[in-house]
Amino acid sequence: MFKVAKTQHVLAVNDFAAAVKYFTEKLGFTLNNTIGGWAFLQLDEFHLMVGDCQGEVPARDTNNHALFAYVNCEGIDKLYDQYRKNGVRFNQTISDKPWGLREFGVETPEGHRIMFGQTISA
Repeated sequence: MFKVAKTQHVLAVNDFAAAVKYFTEKLGFTLNNTIGGWAFLQLDEFHLMVGDCQGEVPARDTNNHALFAYVNCEGIDKLYDQYRKNGVRFNQTISDKPWGLREFGVETPEGHRIMFGQTISA
């Protein structure tokens, strides 16, 4: 029987140290391990692999392709407030959407985008 154990998103970054610092200090990820140009991070059950890929096209130059994850979560208002206090760059402020989700979007210094959403209770 097929079962997904977990998912990990993979990002290529040009400034590895700065990216790891941003994900840990601004976005609250935990750094689990670094090995061979890779950092393994997580934010609760959101797992991320960041690769040292100097010279690659920066995410910001890929426009909408820079959106790499949608995180369904709980406690979205608290997370939004924490990110705002941490000086995180938002590409979408928090708001209720007609499709039944409360959402906001963040953007990393290299332009990677993450959306966070929570189901609006009826």
